[in-house]
Amino acid sequence: MKALIDLLHRKGCSCVVAKGDDVRTCWQRGVADLYDLLHEAPDFLRGARVADKVVGKGAAALLVAGGVASVYADTLSRPALALLEAHGVATDCDQVVSAIRNRTNTGFCPLESRCRDIDDLDRLVAEVDRFVAELRAGMHPPVAPEELF
Repeated sequence: MKALIDLLHRKGCSCVVAKGDDVRTCWQRGVADLYDLLHEAPDFLRGARVADKVVGKGAAALLVAGGVASVYADTLSRPALALLEAHGVATDCDQVVSAIRNRTNTGFCPLESRCRDIDDLDRLVAEVDRFVAELRAGMHPPVAPEELF
């Protein structure tokens, strides 16, 4: 895992996923790369090792659904950690936070907020699917104050 973490920081990419000798660097924002891998290359995720900068509950749901073996995150939310551990994914991180903040640090990540009260893995993945579809359609779903932690 150390080589993946080093590659993550050296390249400045958002995520590194490795299965055997096949190593892929990811550059999209948020959960986009994990979403694409889960839906376009699910066999690659099964048993893979992942090093990521930030893992919230939505990303953790994609990782669990993909069947990854281990995850490292620079920053990991408590809900993501609980989900990963509950599904037997080996997890390590530099810091655990109560929730992932948004990019402008003015509130919580909208996906973290949307996933907060969902415990069922299928429902979590469906929520991430809706979120990504909305983003790709150019919609930026607002986060109501009651959705914030």
